[in-house]
Amino acid sequence: MYVCILSQDGEIVLHRHMPAGPDPFLKAIAPSREALVVWVAWIFTWYWLADRCAREGIAFVLGHALSMQAIHGGKAKNDKSDAQTIAVRLRGGMLPQADVSPADRRATRDLLRRRRHLVRTRAALLPHVQQTNRQYHVPEIGKKIAYQANRAGVAARFPDPAVPKRLAVALALSGH
Repeated sequence: MYVCILSQDGEIVLHRHMPAGPDPFLKAIAPSREALVVWVAWIFTWYWLADRCAREGIAFVLGHALSMQAIHGGKAKNDKSDAQTIAVRLRGGMLPQADVSPADRRATRDLLRRRRHLVRTRAALLPHVQQTNRQYHVPEIGKKIAYQANRAGVAARFPDPAVPKRLAVALALSGH
């Protein structure tokens, strides 16, 4: 991870790439720990850092991913320049923040996000099967294929051998 620490007057105290982990992080921030605010560009691996900061009594801010994309604007974009830009903007109070989910709720939130993805996928696959049926002008299926019990023989109704394979995959992925 790239770390940039600014002093109260805006001078760079630390600006370097370092291994992402609790021990290297705590060692790097030790000299500047007083009044430190840790700000993280939203990445999938922020949980450990938020939890460590909470245990250590260090203020933690999670950047809002979409808003951060909108404010970058510069031609050169890399971790080193981003770290310093973010530190300067944090110091000036100009960074969009995201909510930090409490540790005890993250698993449920992640499960609901995954479920939403699966529901959307299923919602796209079942109409695909119906549309394929219409494209090949074969007789109507006659049953709601949303139910697993009504899917028997649906994929085998088509003369082109590639179509049953494609539909079998769509039906399998759409689950129960």
